[in-house]
Amino acid sequence: MTELARSPSDTVAGAVAVVTGAGQGVGLATAQRLAATGHRVVLVGRDRGKLDRAAAEVGGPTLCVAADLTVPEQVEELFATVEREWGWAEVLVANAGTSLAAPITTTTDAQWQQMLDSNLTAPFRCIRRALPPMLEAGRGRIVVIASVVAKRGERQVSAYTASKHGVLGLVRAVADEVARSGVTANAVCPGYVDTPMTDATVAAMAARLGASEGDARALLRKRQPIGRLIRPDEVAAAVLACVENGAINGQGINVDGGAVQS
Repeated sequence: MTELARSPSDTVAGAVAVVTGAGQGVGLATAQRLAATGHRVVLVGRDRGKLDRAAAEVGGPTLCVAADLTVPEQVEELFATVEREWGWAEVLVANAGTSLAAPITTTTDAQWQQMLDSNLTAPFRCIRRALPPMLEAGRGRIVVIASVVAKRGERQVSAYTASKHGVLGLVRAVADEVARSGVTANAVCPGYVDTPMTDATVAAMAARLGASEGDARALLRKRQPIGRLIRPDEVAAAVLACVENGAINGQGINVDGGAVQS
């Protein structure tokens, strides 16, 4: 039996994968998937205790690094630590982010800036720092967790929507820039996922509508054609596809039960 040749753009066994926002939800599910396929996973988040608990669930080699990625110096320190401990990061999953629901007429400058800092500027800085070693090696994978609102507008979340549109544009520009290098860049665009972030959205909706949290959660489920929230492992599966397939590049992959058909 002949052995299939490995493309120079394929990731290799034991490759280092940096996952931001890895303490819970989609980040944790993604870290678990990557560990199960042989990656050494760096768990990144603001809360070291949460990261340590997550590491116990991941299995396989893990490295926990506490960092606030909205602080430029901490982005540099993150990658310097990874390179010092394990070597260059072959995979970057930029999952960390935050959400905000408010009418545009009451959205403050500070809230607007918070969305841009967390959901657009922090991934930009991580990508910028992770890319040079990938380009030098001729292989690498960048995956940003965006949202279905990277592709459509939605009421009450103007700042969040703008930040996600921006990060999808960033990913597509990077993908085109590095397309012949062996590095790929993609976004995964989930609908409402059953995570602590969505729990906060539900609580805010309930307060705004004067409804119970159960009723608010039901409204979110109805927004998705499959009639339920997306599971974190379903998002993680799409991330893994981007990591394993070097022909996927510049895409915004919807994981939303059919809410946005593109």
